Amino acid sequence: MADFLMPALGADMETGKVVQWLVQAGDRIKSGDVVAVVETHKGAIDVECFLDGVIEALVPLDTALPVGAVLARVRGAAGMDATRPAAPPASAPASTPTAAPLKAAPSAAVERPVPPAAPPPASEARKRISPAARRRARELGLVPDTLAGHGADGAVTLADVEAAALAAPAPRATRAGFDPAQMRQAIAAAMSRSKREIPHYYLSTTVDFTAAQAWLERYNAGQPPEQRLLPAVLLLKAVALALRRWPQLNGFYEGAGFRPGPGVHIGWAIALRGGGLVAPAIHNADRLSLAELMTALRDLVQRARSGGLRSSELSDPTITVTSLGERGAESVLGVIYPPQVAIIGFGRVLLRPWVVDGQVLARPLLNLSLAADHRASDGHLGGQALALIDEALQAPDSL
Repeated sequence: MADFLMPALGADMETGKVVQWLVQAGDRIKSGDVVAVVETHKGAIDVECFLDGVIEALVPLDTALPVGAVLARVRGAAGMDATRPAAPPASAPASTPTAAPLKAAPSAAVERPVPPAAPPPASEARKRISPAARRRARELGLVPDTLAGHGADGAVTLADVEAAALAAPAPRATRAGFDPAQMRQAIAAAMSRSKREIPHYYLSTTVDFTAAQAWLERYNAGQPPEQRLLPAVLLLKAVALALRRWPQLNGFYEGAGFRPGPGVHIGWAIALRGGGLVAPAIHNADRLSLAELMTALRDLVQRARSGGLRSSELSDPTITVTSLGERGAESVLGVIYPPQVAIIGFGRVLLRPWVVDGQVLARPLLNLSLAADHRASDGHLGGQALALIDEALQAPDSL
């Protein structure tokens, strides 16, 4: 028996509320299945469980619980943390409580273990549907319990879901939005903590973007619109390769020391409509091709703004990258998102005078900045990392 815990979806999260269970007692799940929708100040987040087994008990819906509280029990599974495949969430606040049995969860609604619910009357019974079919239904905007099932005992199968999507649109499941004011307060609290506890140092440099811009124009000229690359993809890949060379900027400072990240999981800062921002991770960015990075980035931005992010994307970014884009400011000096140890910023590409081989020429220039934690690195290393990013952007064919 193992516990499925409330994940830490960032250093600014203290509590979450389960607003939708996508499984029920008796359902079999496998590692990586999305099993719940948790509402936080960042909106409704799809939460994955990294255990294999059978769901035994679930906490009631709409119960506010702290990070680390027990949300469910999984029979036939073993492990310390059901919210991640390995170590505890890197972004969990230092005050995260130790997980306790369901009966000890700090809420009157879960003062004792939650037994499997008794079967409701046949007229009110919930549809039998596998986690995979339920997940696909949600991706297609279908309400799982309204679908007709043709599997064993009337169970809804993946084929039923796909057929329903082709036949006619079904009502979308209700998804909670986010409160911009609440998000702003949470961001302010995390940034105040960062400036108070982390000894920042700042570096910046100017990058000649001529080679990268010319390469993008040549590449995109032969591609359909949906397959063209944005400048942000080159920036992402250049950063990812630099972090592979300088892992001291890619990880977390927790307790008394630095812990390197398990991979290059770049948190890309995304501005949300209505205010606020999130920085979900693009996992293993250094291993992705430019086309794969473009696909991942488009998908991430779309889901961030429509409410479809996953817990794993918010719980484990190893560094944050922010790009102000074509309509942004000339430069940005970021604030480190704890417990990360660095944030990299890109300003707007501007046509400016630049000296090339003794001549002053008009060149597209880009400001590149780094804010880093002096406990994990120093300015010499940070400067080398910025130089490596610049070098990569001068040779876009190598990306």
